[in-house]
Amino acid sequence: MKNGTTIITLDNGYHLWTNTQGSGDIHLLALHGGPGGTHEYWEDTAKQLAKRGLNVQVHMYDQLGSFYSDQPDFNDPKNQDILTYDYYINEVEEVRQKLGLDHFYLIGQSWGGALVQLYGLKYGQHLKGAIISSMIDNTEEYVAAVNAKRAEVLSQADLEYMQKIETEHRWDDPKYQEIVDRLNAQFVDRREIPAYSHLIETMATDVYGAFQGDNEFVVTGKLKEFDLRGKLKDLKMPTYLVFSDHETMPVDVAKRMAKEIPHSRLSVTPDSGHHGMTDNPRHYYDHLAQFIQDVEQNQFND
Repeated sequence: MKNGTTIITLDNGYHLWTNTQGSGDIHLLALHGGPGGTHEYWEDTAKQLAKRGLNVQVHMYDQLGSFYSDQPDFNDPKNQDILTYDYYINEVEEVRQKLGLDHFYLIGQSWGGALVQLYGLKYGQHLKGAIISSMIDNTEEYVAAVNAKRAEVLSQADLEYMQKIETEHRWDDPKYQEIVDRLNAQFVDRREIPAYSHLIETMATDVYGAFQGDNEFVVTGKLKEFDLRGKLKDLKMPTYLVFSDHETMPVDVAKRMAKEIPHSRLSVTPDSGHHGMTDNPRHYYDHLAQFIQDVEQNQFND
């Protein structure tokens, strides 16, 4: 498959921006978070893996509604069906088909990690390996961890202010957003990547709001319902879980997941937040490359 950008047309008539980097017979499809984020933190994944001796074709795309792909009018009732788990799971499958992938690796970060879990349960026969990056199997324990994190690092006054604004649903309050920015700097992007800066906001807030809410530290959307506890034992493919030591996702839950998934391995990326691949790329990609190499050589140990 050629490197570079390909626009694919979905069966529903909308268009997705896709991009392929790297070469070789190993294929990795990368799912971004948000929902409503972009592919951008996966842009150098093929180069990172090549530096570690692996020739991998990395396929990225922006999910429907996200920056480089079509953005439907979600005020139109006919587009409400897009804002569902089923739509985005099946979108992954349609992208797989249209890119001609099979027996491939699927990696997803945060919301993308939820899609990896859901896709693996529904379409696992296509996967050579699953990589769940910074996403646990339920939202209840995530919310508990987020509340504990911000209580740990914020002053009592700031914590009470956040809670007050959240009760009043005044998400655009400047002081509230300033506190969110401080939390993001500690737990989401600890290392700011200049190349990711844009002159306009790229988050697809219609999609993000429908599932998450206003920010990473409050869940008011459909993700409140996300709960796969007790189901991940049905993931039969080799599975790699990668979390970070300074992020919002609780590592103790990741440890439980690693015990429940039959063929799994867990790695914790040090000195990094929710985006371990950019906060500490050396450690993140060393261990990702080792996982892929072990699966390729039939040396993956349960």
